[in-house]
Amino acid sequence: MGDIFSGEWGKAYMDTWNSDRDIIDTLQNAGFSSVVAFGFDDEDEPAFVMTIEHGRVVSIESRPSSDIHWDIRATRENWISMVAKPPGLMQLGIAYTSRKMRFLKGDYATMIKDPSLAGAFVKSFALMGKVL
Repeated sequence: MGDIFSGEWGKAYMDTWNSDRDIIDTLQNAGFSSVVAFGFDDEDEPAFVMTIEHGRVVSIESRPSSDIHWDIRATRENWISMVAKPPGLMQLGIAYTSRKMRFLKGDYATMIKDPSLAGAFVKSFALMGKVL
């Protein structure tokens, strides 16, 4: 598989996501549509941007930063670690509070308080783990 957040990796992630009824249904029921970006701490622009509409990933193309609602950053090593061994909710909280994972856009605290969004966030890492 391609390097994390590469075009090849992104296509595989989108296919994996869209074949998982659990994450789609959860986000659809929550009314979740958004533009989510992932990137590396040492880069200005996100490495990967996906557009989610009603729980389904509809594109993985670049978007202007003004369109991005969630921008999540970590070092390459931390991303690889979180994807190789997908974290649970507690581990994500530790990564956030220790600044191993940062939100340049989006509100982690609000998201984590909504059980459906928190569960989907955890599930997104498990799906990344299937792709790597």
